[in-house]
Amino acid sequence: MEQVIRWGILGTGKIAQSMAAALGELPGAQLAAVASRSLESGQRFGAQFGIERCHDSCQALADDAGVDVIYIATPHTLHAQNALMCLAAGKHVVCEKPFTMNAREAQSVIQLAREKKLFLMEAMWSRFLPAVQEARRLIASGAIGQVQQLQADIGFVASFPPEHRLLNPLLGGGALLDIGIYPLSMAAFFLGPVTQVQTLAEMGPTGVDEQAVFSLLHEGGGSSSCACSMRVLSPTELTITGTLGRIRLPGRFYKPDHLIVEPMHGERRVVAAPFIGNGYTHEALEAMRCIRAGLPESDVMPHAETLALMKVLDTMREQVGLVYDADRRVAP
Repeated sequence: MEQVIRWGILGTGKIAQSMAAALGELPGAQLAAVASRSLESGQRFGAQFGIERCHDSCQALADDAGVDVIYIATPHTLHAQNALMCLAAGKHVVCEKPFTMNAREAQSVIQLAREKKLFLMEAMWSRFLPAVQEARRLIASGAIGQVQQLQADIGFVASFPPEHRLLNPLLGGGALLDIGIYPLSMAAFFLGPVTQVQTLAEMGPTGVDEQAVFSLLHEGGGSSSCACSMRVLSPTELTITGTLGRIRLPGRFYKPDHLIVEPMHGERRVVAAPFIGNGYTHEALEAMRCIRAGLPESDVMPHAETLALMKVLDTMREQVGLVYDADRRVAP
């Protein structure tokens, strides 16, 4: 019988709810505890998802002996602090994207995980979905020849007050960290490490980037053109183009259930690739596989790539003049 993995969730927001729903449908996973800054919020969350132990602090969850791995779904600005606390207490960690506020914080978290010999993974859930995995397999098989270009966009209308986390610089607001990470991470996933980036952004009244465009060059050749926006509802599609054709992840490319293969010579075909539940299940499955096998990281979202992408985001923010309080502080 497979080892049951006991999960704790830190945070009670929308993403935490999505992960809780996914874990509730996953054999071999036990949703054991939740923590929130408000005990009342934690208790409501616990009642909704059948969680017995509800804590009112990260430390209490980190110290819970009945938890193996903690999923961090707090605001961006707390990711490094929360991850370090959980790792120090001996817990494996799956941390929401963006992994941290900057590369310096990311390095400190990765270093502690390695010292403690604990599993650590950035929760870039899109990478683990069947359609994305199938697209990568097709590329590796030569189905579209040598990949040369990738285009991706993601956008929605952020109709929120200025104090909302998406617009508040004190909470790590802005398009690049919240949604720009999706096309950036996917571009690196399909085309390889980023060697050069150029970024332009439009800043909003609260001082964060409300929309941005960025171009990437990749190691070994190939370029990407990406956009992210909190001002418009964009097509949110991703296209990978090679010398013999292209692959498209149409409509909400971060959560695809099919892909379209369009060879230069041959018939267009639609490949169904449904995901389990709400999609978050797949990253949870990978985390549990790694923990059971005693692995410190996943080869789908390895530490080195998480750190490299945070360095790219640091460069992008420098290019548009976006500075957060975390950039002025020493590493936690």
